[in-house]
Amino acid sequence: MERIMKNYNEMEVAGGVPVKMWTQGVPVEDEARKQLMNAAKLPVVFKHIAAMPDVHLGIGATIGSVIPTLKAIIPAAVGVDIGCGMMACKTTLRAEDLPDNLGPLRSAIEAAVPHGRNPKGRDEGAWENPPDMVDAAWATLEADFTELCRDYPKLKNTNNHKHLGTLGTGNHFIEVCLDELGFVWFMLHSGSRGVGNAIGTMFIELAKKDAMQHQANLPDANLAYFEEGAKYFGDYVRAVGWAQKFAETNREVMMRRVIGAAKKVIGKKFESHIEAVNCHHNYVQKETHFGQDVFVTRKGAVSAKKGQMGIIPGSMGARSYIVRGKGNPESFESCSHGAGRTMSRTEAKRRFTLKDQRAATEGVECRKDAEVIDEIPMAYKDIDAVMAAQQDLVEVVHTLKQVVCVKG
Repeated sequence: MERIMKNYNEMEVAGGVPVKMWTQGVPVEDEARKQLMNAAKLPVVFKHIAAMPDVHLGIGATIGSVIPTLKAIIPAAVGVDIGCGMMACKTTLRAEDLPDNLGPLRSAIEAAVPHGRNPKGRDEGAWENPPDMVDAAWATLEADFTELCRDYPKLKNTNNHKHLGTLGTGNHFIEVCLDELGFVWFMLHSGSRGVGNAIGTMFIELAKKDAMQHQANLPDANLAYFEEGAKYFGDYVRAVGWAQKFAETNREVMMRRVIGAAKKVIGKKFESHIEAVNCHHNYVQKETHFGQDVFVTRKGAVSAKKGQMGIIPGSMGARSYIVRGKGNPESFESCSHGAGRTMSRTEAKRRFTLKDQRAATEGVECRKDAEVIDEIPMAYKDIDAVMAAQQDLVEVVHTLKQVVCVKG
């Protein structure tokens, strides 16, 4: 049963907590609803689950969900791209300061930040020889990582240092955007890369093994959780915290590389980091809600405390938004992390053509080849509808439209 409230719908779940869904005017898959209901039945979930307007089917936990848990964490809800998120910086540049031909700017950004992957095995998305900037950033992370590796030696085999300051693949991107007043922004989307994936994968499997002994009748094996005091709980908190710091640092290093590359191409002095936002949208942290200390997992959701700045990107070719949180307690002070997919990547490649992709990204300096058809705007929800559904969660501060896009 689903009740229609003023700003959200409330789905009752037999044997579980309710799910409050900010999805009015936005389509939601039946499979995503089922996933939300499964999570709501876990005994460790506190009060209710919040679903954002970009909610869609994920692995185990639904993307676009906010799951508060009491003295427990669900590793699969955090996922394997731990700390994935966004960074955006406003500059003093104006639209007229950009060159007429944006191709060299895109090429300079692509050269400054490793991205993509070679299917034959060589990792094109890693540094062969990390620059000094990357080495200096890694030095702030290395000691804690070395300590993690003492307990979990397999993490040594990850491409950790050489992935710092790199973009990744899939829906990760770097963009040059213009805001509503014509100011230039740089914006990017990435996370904790290979090392975060290794940490997430390892602890998800450990949680599943632990659940086979202690957690009977889980509605989904991917919803296995660690409780406080359990064997791996403390280690997971330590590891996920480190991966989230890696992700935040990764975005900052990339942003500095992008701005440095842009300065060489544009040939004009400009200031950056005027309004800088660096926020996770796949992560867990301890917070207080409704008078209770809980672990809040935002799986494809952004913290939107009152006055807190955030980023909600649209799809490739669509608008993006810099927002300010309203601190809505019912959403656990959260908002959406983007538009949200309406179909799988496989379905998008089957349904759309290269001609469709080129038409949808007209006016944007970006890749226009078959490999990025799965990122076509029509594979995502309408960002305007998504924003309308969460007016009580955030207010729009800036509206951005990309003019250059680099995909992983």
